[in-house]
Amino acid sequence: MLKIDLNCDMGESFGAWQMGNDDEILASVSSANIACGFHAGDPSVMRTTVERALEKGVAIGAHPGFPDLSGFGRRNLSVSEQEAYDFTLYQVGALYGFVKAQGSKMQHVKPHGALYNMAAKDPVLAGAIARAVRDLDEELILFGLSGGELIRAGKEVGLQTASEVFADRTYQPDGSLTPRTQPNALITEDEKAVAQVIRMVKEGIVMDTSGNDVPIEAHTVCIHGDGAHALTFARKINRTLADEGIDIKSFK
Repeated sequence: MLKIDLNCDMGESFGAWQMGNDDEILASVSSANIACGFHAGDPSVMRTTVERALEKGVAIGAHPGFPDLSGFGRRNLSVSEQEAYDFTLYQVGALYGFVKAQGSKMQHVKPHGALYNMAAKDPVLAGAIARAVRDLDEELILFGLSGGELIRAGKEVGLQTASEVFADRTYQPDGSLTPRTQPNALITEDEKAVAQVIRMVKEGIVMDTSGNDVPIEAHTVCIHGDGAHALTFARKINRTLADEGIDIKSFK
């Protein structure tokens, strides 16, 4: 039986826990990527999101980003290798503490936004992130863009990796995500998102923006929690995967 992890970015608010439909989405996913305070989130939101995820039996991952609250971590920043290591370790360690305090274990780390996309192409940045994760806990799983440098860097330092694909984003011919600055970057139609997920999981391919199929490896599927259609996508993808005989399951 095929199986896939279904993840969603969560805890991306301040002061009050819920942003969008986080609580409802938790019922449809198997893993949650929780913001660590640099692009979104704060200590109270982190603690509460961890609590909610554990209540629903959803595996927990850290979602570290660039120190860029005003840009929601989606602006490319120039940072040194050491800076990238330091702020990754700082953020992941913070969430790690909240999870441990509630008697549980963190499953994975998935960088956010511009940090994620830059690390998919920059081996130096990817290496810094991978080493920070390994040095905190070598049992953590590193999520990265399928075919990207972050997956390679994680394997090089001995981490288990999970190749990630996206339900709500379009792809370029090289397998990278279409930049959000382009009008066709986001998928907003339910059926299109569901169909893309099924092809990626069952066939290992995705159609790029030029209409050609690109090979892809799918271990985990992302839904962006801040998207306008996140809850609908999560529910429909969950149901369709089940109908297709694909088990939705976290890694641990």
